[in-house]
This record gives sequence, structure tokens and C-alpha cells, in this order.
Amino acid sequence: MLRIGIIGVGHLGKFHLNNWREISGVEVVGFYDPDDDNAKAVSDKYQLPRFLDADTLLGAVDAIDVVAPTNHHFVWCEKAIRMGKHVFVEKPLAHTMEEARQLVKLAKESNIKMQVGHVERFNPAFLALKDVTLSPMFIEVHRLAQFNPRGTEVSVILDLMIHDIDIILSIVNSDVKHISASGVAVLTDTPDIANVRIEFDNGCVANLTSSRISMKKMRKMRIFQKDAYIGVDFLNKKTEIIKLKEPSDTNVFAFDIDTPNGGRKTIAVANPEVPEVNAIKRELEEFRDAILNNTRTVVSEIDGLMAMDVAHQILSKIGNNVITR
Repeated sequence: MLRIGIIGVGHLGKFHLNNWREISGVEVVGFYDPDDDNAKAVSDKYQLPRFLDADTLLGAVDAIDVVAPTNHHFVWCEKAIRMGKHVFVEKPLAHTMEEARQLVKLAKESNIKMQVGHVERFNPAFLALKDVTLSPMFIEVHRLAQFNPRGTEVSVILDLMIHDIDIILSIVNSDVKHISASGVAVLTDTPDIANVRIEFDNGCVANLTSSRISMKKMRKMRIFQKDAYIGVDFLNKKTEIIKLKEPSDTNVFAFDIDTPNGGRKTIAVANPEVPEVNAIKRELEEFRDAILNNTRTVVSEIDGLMAMDVAHQILSKIGNNVITR
């Protein structure tokens, strides 16, 4: 039985707690949260011990789930790793690049399992592409959210866009060549809306727009590659593939088009089966399996560091040129 402790049972922490309780082979030992009112409510509802000292909780578990604000990630992760505990930490990995690099170094030296909570990797719409060969030439992303004061301690880059940065880095097999970015601070002191262009050494280009002041929600990624278009709707859990029809393609909608040279091509439109998956539960199950089976975590601390590195390069590009209110 894998013993788990949770650091932080706020809005997202409660989702984690509910899912941990449904995962087999896991015992939730207790939690640490400095908010007395929230802690009492959680303890009463779930009949779960509240630890008044995080070090005591760490000593009673095999692994820790850090769902605290970003500026607290480093202190709890460092403590856990130094005690030889496995660590799941919400994105972003840490508050600063120096903290992130230090955690990666500690995790490697300690030989523990560490996973970063980039939950969109486990979104059913993205999982539907697991058998599709992705070789992007151009990627366009829109991630729009309505304003919520929760999470505004960081910019929209580290709050929202980092989800898409992580996914793009996972599917583009190339180093970043150049980044250009602009941002606007509207309701907070950091960028609330940003547009970014990432160019890779292999020629792939990704355009990303993220906003946390939109009137409507949108989480879409469009992937263009040789002879294919792939659309991923993370919000509505839908996936679409439009490509040149191959003999092996079955159960697809197909139609012919004229080509500029006077020929004809057959276009196939497919909607891959989207699995019924609870993304948070799936990522926590994968963390459990990595520990029990001694395998690599799906989103490792190195993945988290790479996403943070690109995010901080973007913030540096925006820099003092960000337009403020």
C-alpha cells in the first residue's frame, strides 16, 4: 500500500484528495494546510487527519502531493526529496528557474520519482492521439479563460500557457531556435493576455495565445503536418484528423478534391475515439504506477524544467515592454 500525504487542500487540492481516495493501492495518510478553517472543514468532511507540522506528515508517508501555491513548491519538494520521498507537484515545477534546477538535481541524486502536474497531457482529447504519428510543421493554440483571482500570483504564461508549452515540447522533436512574445497586463500586475511565437530548429513554428480575461472559454490546439491537419479541443474533449486518405483508412468520412495540377485527391476526415478519462485521476494513477513499477514518470521533473525554461524565456522577451493598465 502506497502511503500518500497532501500539502495544500484548497480548490485544486480537494480535487486531488477526492481522486486519491478512489485510487487502488493507495492510502491517504493525511494532509497539511495552514488555513485553519479550510483544514477543519476538510478534516471533518473526509475524516482525515490534519497534520499541524509538514515534517511530521512527510515522515509518515512514502510520497507527497504538493498542491500549494507556486511560491511554496520548492520548500516542500526539497524537504520531501531530502527525506527520500517521492514527489508529485502541481505545475509549474517551481517559482524560479534556480529553484527548478535545484529540484531536478536533488531528484536525480536522491533517485526518487518526481512528476509535475501538467494535467493536459492526460486530457482525453490528447490521449486520443496516442497512436497517431505527430510531426508538426505548424501549431496554433488558443487558451482563453474567464478571470479568476485564484492563480493570479503568477503571469498568464505560468498560469495557463505553460500547459500548451509542455505539450508542444513533448510533440516537437527539436530544440527551440527563437522566441518572440508580447503581453498585456489588464487586471493584474503581470501579463493577463499574451501572444507568443516559438520557432524550432527543425523549422516547426508554434503560435500561442493565452488570456485569462476572456468572455468565453477556449482550449484548442491545431496541428498542421505533411498531408494532415489535427485539431484538439481540450475543453470539449474532441479530436479531429483531416488527411489524405490511405488504403488502410476505414470508418472515415471521405471526399474528393481537385488539385492545382488537374488531378484528384481523396480527403479523409476521422474522429478518433476519445477515451472516457478523468485527467487528474489518470495522472495520479500514472504517478503511483511509476513508483510501484520503478518506471519513468510520464511528466518528469526534467519535462517540468523544460516547460519552465521556455516560459521564462517568454517572460524575458515580454520583459519591461508589457503594456500595463
